Amino acid sequence: MKELSLHLLDIAQNCLTAGAKHVEILMRDSVADDLVEIAIKDDGHGMDAELLARVTEPFTTTRTTRKLGMGLPLFQMAAEMTGGELRIESEPGVGTTVRASFVRSHIDTPPLGDMAETIVTLIHGAPDVEFLYRYETDAETVQFDTTEMREILEDVPLDEPDVLAWIRGHLRELMQN
Repeated sequence: MKELSLHLLDIAQNCLTAGAKHVEILMRDSVADDLVEIAIKDDGHGMDAELLARVTEPFTTTRTTRKLGMGLPLFQMAAEMTGGELRIESEPGVGTTVRASFVRSHIDTPPLGDMAETIVTLIHGAPDVEFLYRYETDAETVQFDTTEMREILEDVPLDEPDVLAWIRGHLRELMQN
């Protein structure tokens, strides 16, 4: 995958497959520290120690429809190619946290990509799940929380086309500042 947003979309989809009702995507992009840090946290089923030990091996998957699982191995490879790392913590019945770090100035660090579209895609595909997206730089923090949106919109579903269009535009505006 050529962009971090696509890796995040893939991992967030794993969260949804694991039954998560809350997914947090936290990013820290620091020029001062020459570091991009990403954490994806969920409250899904979690993994037992045996699966956790194998989950970054290619072709490890819990899916029954196909025997291919490349998302986490590719994310790990992308991080390690820049001098970063991937760590995964998981507990059955509690959830999973995937953390990755990238050396920001490394030539192989993928660009962020279209995070607004990634968040909109997740909301559209799982409108009943709560998503928190936070993006921190050395100068500011941008945050989008579907829980807050639900309170504002009351009975209007988040997957309404006009709401999704507003979310997309709002996120793009936030990310430009």
